[in-house]
Amino acid sequence: MVDSKLLLKELTEAHGVSGYEEPIRNLVEGYFKSLGKIHKDKIGSLIVEKNGSKKSPRIMVAAHMDEIGFMVRFISSEGYIKFLPLGGWFDQVLLGQRVIIKTSKKDVVGVIGVKPPHLLSAEDRKKVVEKTDMYIDIGAISRDEVESAGIRVGDPVIPSSKFEVLSNGKSVLGKAFDDRVGVGLIIEVLQELIQSDHPNTVFGAATVMEEVGLRGATTAVEIINPDLAIVLEADIAGDVPGVKPEESNIKLGSGPGILFYDARMIPNLKLRDFVLELSKEKDVPLQMSMITGGATDGGIIHLYKTGVPTIVITVPARHIHSHSSIIHMDDYQNAKKLVKELIIKLDTKTVSEFTN
Repeated sequence: MVDSKLLLKELTEAHGVSGYEEPIRNLVEGYFKSLGKIHKDKIGSLIVEKNGSKKSPRIMVAAHMDEIGFMVRFISSEGYIKFLPLGGWFDQVLLGQRVIIKTSKKDVVGVIGVKPPHLLSAEDRKKVVEKTDMYIDIGAISRDEVESAGIRVGDPVIPSSKFEVLSNGKSVLGKAFDDRVGVGLIIEVLQELIQSDHPNTVFGAATVMEEVGLRGATTAVEIINPDLAIVLEADIAGDVPGVKPEESNIKLGSGPGILFYDARMIPNLKLRDFVLELSKEKDVPLQMSMITGGATDGGIIHLYKTGVPTIVITVPARHIHSHSSIIHMDDYQNAKKLVKELIIKLDTKTVSEFTN
């Protein structure tokens, strides 16, 4: 067994923006090797097969290991680097943030900048600065210096952010909780299942390129051919100033969430209700979530072949899709308990009833 905070520190501090997941994949593979047989698709997703007492049903537990980041798009003659986003970024969270450019030689630190506000008109200072007007500054004074550092067009750019335990001892701060929190849950749940009987075969899938179009889920589900899927994700916490309860009632420390709706999936209703009842039975607090402006790997998985009963279980997070987000360890531990207890109950008869 691992220490959950240390595991999350290791996972979140690893690099792996969409399409460039090799560092995080190598780390996850080290954990997966001790849990079962390893499978891989041809675009980078990683799957571990954990056998239970029965070969079927085949349960897919998915979380994406990629994080949002950037790609080097252009290097100016003065040595400034223009970039394009990999995944969804809110322009307001970028200025002044440090980033790491991964080159074939070494990692290069830079900062995201823009035309100084002192040189803007009063009217222009009121406007939101768009990503297209920003640049990365590595302190160079020419294109030659940038290229000498090993930086090339196409290199990935990673947010620079350390994992921190906050003052209450239970909230933790870091990058990439979307969705390294789900990857951590896969690792810990499968570790605990080594000591528990489960009437099925579980496939833990760490998928790639979710942030740029659910791509890894598309190929990973082909390998697994699941009878049921559990997607583990970070959720959007609404317990921050400016968010109305009817917009989001998800709160840190109030338990994991279950997704009732997102832009690409409505969950299997019988499976949803089964999870709701199980949470009551096991005394796990559970929040009901709806996301209108995003999707998860479940959007692809639930449409595989003639359909796969799919549910999304979440860990609430503040400030996702930024350099630093916050989760609460009680929510993480309760999500782990719920997913483990759910898998233990998923025998052939139970799974078949979800689609009758």
